[in-house]
Amino acid sequence: MTYDLSSLGFGPFFEEQLRQSTDSAVIPARIVAEHRGAYQVWSVTGEGPAQLAGRLRLELEETGLPGVGDWVVLKEAPEPDRTTIIDHVLARRTVFTRGAAGREARAQVVAANVDLVFAVCGLDADFNVRRIERYLARIWASGAMPAVVLNKSDVCDSAAVRQAEVESHCPGVPVYVTSALRSEGIEAVRAGIRTGMTAAFVGSSGAGKSTLVNALLGEERMPTGEVRARDGRGCHVTTHRQIVSLPGGGLLLDTPGLRELQLVDEDGLDSVFEDIAALSEHCRFRDCRHDNEPGCAVREAVESGTMTAERLEHYRKLGREAQAYERRHDARLRKQTGRVWGQLYDEAKQLRRLKGGKE
Repeated sequence: MTYDLSSLGFGPFFEEQLRQSTDSAVIPARIVAEHRGAYQVWSVTGEGPAQLAGRLRLELEETGLPGVGDWVVLKEAPEPDRTTIIDHVLARRTVFTRGAAGREARAQVVAANVDLVFAVCGLDADFNVRRIERYLARIWASGAMPAVVLNKSDVCDSAAVRQAEVESHCPGVPVYVTSALRSEGIEAVRAGIRTGMTAAFVGSSGAGKSTLVNALLGEERMPTGEVRARDGRGCHVTTHRQIVSLPGGGLLLDTPGLRELQLVDEDGLDSVFEDIAALSEHCRFRDCRHDNEPGCAVREAVESGTMTAERLEHYRKLGREAQAYERRHDARLRKQTGRVWGQLYDEAKQLRRLKGGKE
């Protein structure tokens, strides 16, 4: 099967990068699935498996390997029964990342080159406005447009109330209420994904992302699972990221459930907390942390009752988390740089010995 590049999301941003290539036989392709370092790609000439060239893998070990949604350049046209080689990875237009689970300060790519990211939250025990704010911060930071899907309206008697609650916390962000099992509200979500666009679903396990994908596809293509009744959490049924082509145009990237979404920087926070960002302009000090500083307009809003203390505390909590990650990341980079210089010093000493020189 062959694909039109524009329908896969290829545009001027990527075309400009290819113009700089001296190779006249460039074959651009998009990564649509990843399985333990092996990739599936789609291109204008066909589709098939692919893997990174050895030198490219070494180059990208530290900066990050490509992920689903990335645009790459192939050495040969892909074929279903032959693995082709990825020779180059194009710069990303947008990228949704999170801090990798655990103590290691390393950003993990969740979705690359997406236009629209839906934060999916169940209207069962999964519902959590604070978690939605966290997701929206990362979506705004990615460069993509955010939206919220409140799924499982069939098990919630107060769906409209919860929708209003999310809208009040996330002004300007579209909030859709759906029941994927009953195919209710699906058309409104579908209308937001146009031909040439790539959308992604992100959310916790059991939120119903794969069920939503199946409803949009009109067939049971993605495996789904049950959730625990006591806490609404699901198991990891979706084990890898995958792009699917929607009937009528547009692409959709389904992701495994995220048990943890760690912020890697403060980008996107001001977009989620626009009210705090606007009030910050009137604080006495430019670097006000809205803690104990005199003349803090944000704390004055809390004291007057125009803003809840809970909202300010969540903003500060996310900021502290992002700063802690950045400190760990900087320490990791310093440690890596120290190892590199240590290796160079040892190699220089050995070279001088071989030449009979003094240390």
